[in-house]
Amino acid sequence: MLIRASALTLRAHASRESILLRALAPPYFVSMNTSPIKSICVYCGSNLGASPEYAGAARLVGRTLAESGVTLVYGGGNSGLMGQVANAALEAGGRVIGVMPERLIVKEVAHTGLTELHAVGSMHERKTLMAELSDAFIALPGGIGTLEEIFEVYTWTQLGFQTKPCAFLNVAGYYSGLFAFLDHAVSQGFVRQEHLEMLVRTDSIGEILRRFREYVPVTMSKWVDKV
Repeated sequence: MLIRASALTLRAHASRESILLRALAPPYFVSMNTSPIKSICVYCGSNLGASPEYAGAARLVGRTLAESGVTLVYGGGNSGLMGQVANAALEAGGRVIGVMPERLIVKEVAHTGLTELHAVGSMHERKTLMAELSDAFIALPGGIGTLEEIFEVYTWTQLGFQTKPCAFLNVAGYYSGLFAFLDHAVSQGFVRQEHLEMLVRTDSIGEILRRFREYVPVTMSKWVDKV
């Protein structure tokens, strides 16, 4: 296992100009990646959830990524669905990179058997580094944190700050209600249909990987009603 120094420590050795540029221009403004999918970030719950199907799906995702030669990037935890997806990928011989704030590592919730574990100073740095390390993003079942993470990178895609695809794996109908809401948001004029169609929504990890390989980002800008 390789534990990286925190982003805060690394920045302390950078020049003042570099720090200023990083603050003004977050990394996702320059992560316009159109190369083949080599790494995928998986967001998911730190709990197992009420249905055994969730853990089964997490293990299937981890194994499938490993067998496809795709590096798994995730939050670095060893519990819940996070632990399931990481362990399955490792057992299948895959490469797994975790990213976790130092204060959570101190609480001993980090997975100690990963290929790499990056320690960072905050949740903001965690999300930024996970995005930098990944070519695409998948949300498995999870709670508020999972939704916040996937919607943040999806928003970056919608606004054109990045061109990386995003997907929801709808295990046992977990996200069906959310999908209905997104369709409602389109009907009410708050989301463009073209932007919603960029989001992969399926119950099949194989379908997600296929759609990722064929993904072409929408180039239209987000409209804003002028008052």
